[in-house]
Amino acid sequence: MSADESPLAYRLITGPDDRSFCERISAALAEGYILHGSPSVTFNGASVIAAQAVILPHAVASSDAAVANAVQELEDPEEFDGEGIA
Repeated sequence: MSADESPLAYRLITGPDDRSFCERISAALAEGYILHGSPSVTFNGASVIAAQAVILPHAVASSDAAVANAVQELEDPEEFDGEGIA
């Protein structure tokens, strides 16, 4: 699998709120994605359109690690000069 074919860490799946949409979400879950946030729906004048974000678990782990590192840097008095405090 080339880099262009590797799974995306984040996907936003959209479409009419029907069985086909639910099958696409189910397929993403079977591929190892997890739901990210609540689904959204809107009405386009003819039908209800749904959207659901899905992410791969490693994306969550990477994000959590980045936040933890940023917090640790803020808590280290030798590294933090007080700039940006409200």
